[in-house]
Amino acid sequence: MNASTSPAALVASDLDRTLIYSAAALQLAMPDAEAPRLLCVEIYERRPLSYMTETAAGLLEDLAAGSVFVPTTTRTREQYFRIHLPGPAPRFAICANGGHLLVDGESDPDWQTQVRERLAESCAPLKEVREHLLAAADPAWLLKERIAEDLFAYLVVDRALLPEGWVKELSEWAGRRGWTVSLQGRKIYAVPRPLTKSAAMREVARRTGAELTLAAGDSLLDADLLLAADRGWRPGHGELADTGWSAPHVETLTETGVAAGEEILRRLSRAASPYAT
Repeated sequence: MNASTSPAALVASDLDRTLIYSAAALQLAMPDAEAPRLLCVEIYERRPLSYMTETAAGLLEDLAAGSVFVPTTTRTREQYFRIHLPGPAPRFAICANGGHLLVDGESDPDWQTQVRERLAESCAPLKEVREHLLAAADPAWLLKERIAEDLFAYLVVDRALLPEGWVKELSEWAGRRGWTVSLQGRKIYAVPRPLTKSAAMREVARRTGAELTLAAGDSLLDADLLLAADRGWRPGHGELADTGWSAPHVETLTETGVAAGEEILRRLSRAASPYAT
């Protein structure tokens, strides 16, 4: 793909709790008889895990047909490949919070090299951060500990038992070492500061010659993506909503849950349509 033939709008969107939703995150407030039809887009351990409304599925197919649609996620590649979005497989996808740039389903080796070099130059090694996480966490509320793609770490915790102020203390410790901390649902992420979705989005924009960049996301790990885009949207739920995060070019939706995913796709489609091929 080159700049002369590529669609002019690039749409980089987070997935979980932005476009796709677990059963627990759907937030269906209407009576059962009025609930929207849902499309399952992810199976995990032979069970349905993630959904979007059928209306959202149609909107996404149309959006992807007229733009460079780039799924942009903190998920590992293995976790991302469980998702089957409507329409053809996107040519580009961003996984591991920008650690992997997939091109036709394969991780781009040049991008991997760039990422590793940036991390080695500007932040503490993963081993040091992981050891601190395990030493500071209490088995009373720590449920799981994971390393993602040998790039960052996260804990799965019992939120009800998590001590007040623990995440803040961890954030301060990590910040002095070039890392960021984000609490999303039951997960506490520790991510190197140079590992960003925005850097990968800019690389895709460079390769495709996109004239407009649009983004959507709900968590603090999406903030850099939203700031880097020409226009952005965030739902009425999530970390960004909880902290009151805003930016002049980022629209805040009142919708929450799966209804927010549908509305985000409507607004992305309207913004991208003047640039569609």
